Amino acid sequence: MLIWLILIPVLAAACIGLLKAPGRATAAVSAVLTLVLGLTAILLPESCSDCLSTFAGAPIQFTLALPFSKIMVLLTVLVTFAAIIGMKAPDKAAERSWAVSALLLSTGALGAFMSDNIIAFYGFHELALIPTFVMIGCYGRGDRRTIAWTATLYLGLASMVLLAGLLILCTEMHAWTFSNMTAAVQAGLTPASPVLISGLLLLGFGTLVSLFPFHSWAAPAYASAPTPIAMLHAGVLKKFGLYGLFTLASVFGPQCGALFGGWNNLLLVLLLGNVLWVGYVTICQTRLDDMLGNSSVMHMGYIFLAFAALIACNGDNELAVKGASLLMLAHGLTIAMLFLLAGQIESQTKTLEMDSMGGLAQKLPTLGFLFGLAGLASVGLPLLANFAGEFSIFVSAFAGWVPTTDCICSSFGPVQICVVFALWGLVISAVYMLRAFRRIFEAEVGATSERATKLTACDLIAAWFLAFFIVLFGILPPTCL
Repeated sequence: MLIWLILIPVLAAACIGLLKAPGRATAAVSAVLTLVLGLTAILLPESCSDCLSTFAGAPIQFTLALPFSKIMVLLTVLVTFAAIIGMKAPDKAAERSWAVSALLLSTGALGAFMSDNIIAFYGFHELALIPTFVMIGCYGRGDRRTIAWTATLYLGLASMVLLAGLLILCTEMHAWTFSNMTAAVQAGLTPASPVLISGLLLLGFGTLVSLFPFHSWAAPAYASAPTPIAMLHAGVLKKFGLYGLFTLASVFGPQCGALFGGWNNLLLVLLLGNVLWVGYVTICQTRLDDMLGNSSVMHMGYIFLAFAALIACNGDNELAVKGASLLMLAHGLTIAMLFLLAGQIESQTKTLEMDSMGGLAQKLPTLGFLFGLAGLASVGLPLLANFAGEFSIFVSAFAGWVPTTDCICSSFGPVQICVVFALWGLVISAVYMLRAFRRIFEAEVGATSERATKLTACDLIAAWFLAFFIVLFGILPPTCL
């Protein structure tokens, strides 16, 4: 079953690209099949879903036994379905390119999240980056070629740094799979150069996740990319770096503090750059796509906070792991829905300049409701998906903390001090999201909003599909995964 999660989108992309099959229809069939297979694999009993599968006799094993695999596979199949169903290409030729790129991006993400082999894990991610660069360069908004080359340089260099870190780690641990590395750690083997390895891993993974100050490629890339690619990259592929860090932390267990601990205080400073500095930049944006791109970068700071809290506790912080997994799932669904709605707004008004809209809720009340729902989820409103993850992360930062009797604040450590500042990110998020809603959907109907007509059935299906899971996971967070 896990092999078919990889093969189905590849075969569909081949049919579209080589056999000239209808782009959107073929991709939609593939998205439905992978959605059904993915949900089935996730919901099967543990003994079935954790079985390893070998691809064509090669030493590439796909598994859902890794800590975050189920969560990330769930996120990938959900966002892939919505991205393809809601796809609106400008013409038939572009539709085929969009469909093939979305399918390959989904394939790379699924392969990376299910690979036990560390080189396959890296390789699948690199496969997923290629359609992102191509689509931005060919079909992006604005100065698309400059943006595509900038993203290529950032992510290409980060990937080389990451590969160096992984190769050194695997060589020193004499293990090339996550499962073998876990056994090596349990046998008492430790890396000989932990500071170098962890520095390379944090720099490589961090740049791929857009950790401050290596974040400047991300927001322009998401803003420029066609809607399905922005949904899949910002919502799914961006979590690759965080997935890798948490997976390695789980592999090393109590030794993860010795591996990453030397960089933890610096990481706390950098993640505050994501939350506060990028949050301020987000407030200043006038275009909706730029605002959403920077918002996505900002929220990565909270998940890095969970990683820092986990390292500070030497791997013994279950709440940090659960909070990070929930927020990765929730953020992926929320930002994908917001980019989907931004694409629908652009198709209706022919602009993404927020000040030139206004009153769009009068013309399209359903669109206004859906955007408001996704926006409130993004700022962490209770009973919507993001709240459980963010709340868990903030609480996890106080795991093992013992207050003093004279002054509580004097007993704060670096992680607790970081939380005090990071909480202001919630205020910043509320400011930019509510201002965006007011500019786009309230007040008098603007000249561009006058052009709006009703949404199509595919628009509504894709948006309501994501909205359903945002509400479901807000009421019933999938902690059992």
